[in-house]
Amino acid sequence: MIKARIENDELNYIDHIFQKIKEDLTKRKFAMNDSIKGSIKEIIKPINLLTLIVIGSVFCSNLFADDGYRLWLRYDRLSDTQKLLEYKDLIAQIVVQGDSPTIQALKNEITTGLNSMLGVSMSLSSDVSLDGAVLVGTPKSSGLIAGLRLDDKLRKLGNEGFIILSTIVNKKKCTVIAANTDIGLLYGAFHFLHLIQTRKNISKLLVTSVPKVQHRLLNHWDNLDGSVERGYAGSSLWKWHELPEYKSPRYKDYARANASIGINGAALTNVNANALVLTEEYLVKVAALAEVFRPYGIRVYLTARFSAPVEIGGLQTADPLAPEVVVWWKQKVDEIYKYIPDFGGFLVKANSEGQPGPQNYGRTHAEGANMLADALAPHNGIVMWRAFVYDNNIPEDRAKQAYNEFTPLDGKFRENVLVQVKNGPIDFQPREPFHPLFGAMPQTPLMMEFQITQEYLGQGLCLTYLAPLYKECLDCDTYAKGKGSYVSKLIDGTLHNYKVTGMAGVSNVGSDRNWCGHPFAQANWFAFGRLAWDHSLSPEELAEEWIRMTFSNDEMIIRPILSMMLSSREAGVNHRTPLGLHHLMAWHHHYGPGPWINKGRADWTSVYYHKADSVGLGFDRTATGSNAVSQYFPPVSERFGNIDSCPENLLLWFHHVDWSHKMKSGRSLWDELCYKYYSGVDSVRQTQKTWNLLEGKIDQERFEHVKALLKIQLRDAIRWRNACVLYFQTFSKLPIPVDLEKPSEALDYYKKIDLKYLPGS
Repeated sequence: MIKARIENDELNYIDHIFQKIKEDLTKRKFAMNDSIKGSIKEIIKPINLLTLIVIGSVFCSNLFADDGYRLWLRYDRLSDTQKLLEYKDLIAQIVVQGDSPTIQALKNEITTGLNSMLGVSMSLSSDVSLDGAVLVGTPKSSGLIAGLRLDDKLRKLGNEGFIILSTIVNKKKCTVIAANTDIGLLYGAFHFLHLIQTRKNISKLLVTSVPKVQHRLLNHWDNLDGSVERGYAGSSLWKWHELPEYKSPRYKDYARANASIGINGAALTNVNANALVLTEEYLVKVAALAEVFRPYGIRVYLTARFSAPVEIGGLQTADPLAPEVVVWWKQKVDEIYKYIPDFGGFLVKANSEGQPGPQNYGRTHAEGANMLADALAPHNGIVMWRAFVYDNNIPEDRAKQAYNEFTPLDGKFRENVLVQVKNGPIDFQPREPFHPLFGAMPQTPLMMEFQITQEYLGQGLCLTYLAPLYKECLDCDTYAKGKGSYVSKLIDGTLHNYKVTGMAGVSNVGSDRNWCGHPFAQANWFAFGRLAWDHSLSPEELAEEWIRMTFSNDEMIIRPILSMMLSSREAGVNHRTPLGLHHLMAWHHHYGPGPWINKGRADWTSVYYHKADSVGLGFDRTATGSNAVSQYFPPVSERFGNIDSCPENLLLWFHHVDWSHKMKSGRSLWDELCYKYYSGVDSVRQTQKTWNLLEGKIDQERFEHVKALLKIQLRDAIRWRNACVLYFQTFSKLPIPVDLEKPSEALDYYKKIDLKYLPGS
């Protein structure tokens, strides 16, 4: 049987190889006509399948370029013969029942994926007739699924969960993908394809998966002019001037990528909002995007500029308690839902960094958010009100201000309002303690805001895998209700019984062909989505999953790339802001070092945060300083507030430490600081060496791209290290340890470097 199947598949695989060759030659302006193709096929026809697989995998995997466009949805033919045959015995037929737009998307995905990976041409069937059928359906759409009596299991899945199990249907061995809704089926189908992409055993499946968080969004900081604030992958993905008439195919591929990792929402525009997006001219364009996204379970959200009633509505005020303002927003929301029936709601940045808000009128954040929430409530929309607030005129530690403004408002927000809180109390720094608001507002749903785009960790130029940062925060214990009150339990609602939950990631997606600029930046989009669905996943398993789906299932390739990714975040911290330092970046573009920045608004300078002097270094946030530690629950505040128990990776965040202070290594603070900076550079050097060993083992295009970017990363890591060590040395007056290489230039050289026109500024 197996031999017969091999013989039947040989010509199919030859066609597969020739299609690959033809596609590549077309790119190179060559053409292969049918007579040439036929002649070559006659020559190689006697070759056995194993030889073809070897030839095909070497040719297609190593010689053809891969520009990264397909992200982790690469459905390349399996090169592992044994695994290929194993899957073919288990997958012989596809049975999908239903005909909604989501089901049509599912059919396209699963047939394309399975046919491409297995090198066969399976069409969709209406009934299970073969061993190895993949049956997809809900109890409502499929009598076969209903007959399996999965009610108890399905009842626990909600609207988005799914189950995949191996069972018997019509006396045939079958893999069932079941859910309560079509979108649950789509998520299940993607998961099944992932299992094959990552070469998992699918012979005895029993997979049940339910998202832990309800609203899982990408926050795009895209502007209507096509620019992207803190975007490092080209211009905006949204071509507003082409919409609604032309909907780029990229929009569907964007939706596919998001659905494949469980993201179900997209806030399309910058939090520094432009009210024009709420006008009819733009609502028809937003509706066109929503139409593309809808089959993939993705709802669109918009940023609401609080002063919109004045700017586009012709009112004299935007006071949230003014009756005419309340009416204006209600009418505007009703209008939005006429264009976009499944509109998700508003994301709002108010009274922060110059943005208008309710405080302009003497009102609170709760009064502003509730006015919008009341307008959205009849349509089941939500408000995501950002807690990123601080005021230069308040003589208070910036790290304390959000807590001070929001905790008095606990319990005063409407049920459909989530307060969106950044992972740390400053601003997406390479390392921060978890935000003290987590756990401090038990009556108000708090949603997490992570940054996927690498504003402070190398932007589009550095390999920095962010899942360790995300997990570091999610796994922190707030002690809000005693030991075990993890941030993750607060975000998923189980700690305080929140009725609505959410997690947002500031997007790194742009118009670059590979979507994210740096080839490895895709992994942060992937990891965010997977963690928003299931925060129990580890950075290691997510990285390995992404590598297998994006590069290779070869262990000789997986292991070195995995080591590079898992060490990258700590390397980035060490050569930029070790030991709890923060906010040392250059002015405006936030890319290079600028520990000397001391002019302008105080809380936008570096000296405000590091407090370097002849005695020591660090921001005293203990009872003798700003007392920011008091905003945490006692077990946490006691740990952070004591210099002996404070984690050394946050030491300078909470303490001003003498240069001579003895660290756990036995070194002085000054020496430890130097060794941390140098170890960060050494890690980048090691990453370079590891990557160079992969030449010829992965496609050349991505290899050369990453190789060039690592060269830039090393250059700039050295610059960060030298600039910071030399600057802090002007305070410590101590020598750099003798076993460390000395900076090649003096401090003034680094101070004079003025980078211009960097993207995302």
